Amino acid sequence: MGRTFGKHSDLELYKALREKKPMAEAAFSELYSRYAQRVFAYCLRVMGNHDDAQDIFQETYLKFYNNAQSLEVVDNIPGLLLTIARNLCLNHKRDKRTNYNIDDYQVSSVETDYEKKELLELISRALELLDFEYREAFVLRQYQGLSYKEISKICGISVSAIKNRVWRAKEQIKEILSPYLKEMSN
Repeated sequence: MGRTFGKHSDLELYKALREKKPMAEAAFSELYSRYAQRVFAYCLRVMGNHDDAQDIFQETYLKFYNNAQSLEVVDNIPGLLLTIARNLCLNHKRDKRTNYNIDDYQVSSVETDYEKKELLELISRALELLDFEYREAFVLRQYQGLSYKEISKICGISVSAIKNRVWRAKEQIKEILSPYLKEMSN
């Protein structure tokens, strides 16, 4: 395989994870550099908390490395990473139920200099209020840029169900943000 791992395909690198230590570490490092930002962004958007996202992100790569020792056929490395991250997020959410009160996120006044930043913050907070399945579908579609078919494969449900979840997420976000948007238009 040589020293320049950047020229190798994901699948070649994945196979190299089963080699002896220096080669496996170099292959892992290359795969990490290719997808770490994307996986962390997913974890952060879905979890809405930097510390939880960081923990899940690290556990994702640990499980990914361990899976390489047992899974022989993988055709989509980013899909596998996102599937592992998704499952860990689901487990974390299940184990740590949190209730949010929409009233905590109402904004009473708008500073014109900060409207855009504030709106982005409100969207992030609105995402936290969504049920996991809607938030996940929205994040994978809007922030990760995946196709409905790719999301369907990761989540293990039909394309039409994914489309429905994304639509419902958008509708719920609009509803949550409607008081703020009305205030902005005044």
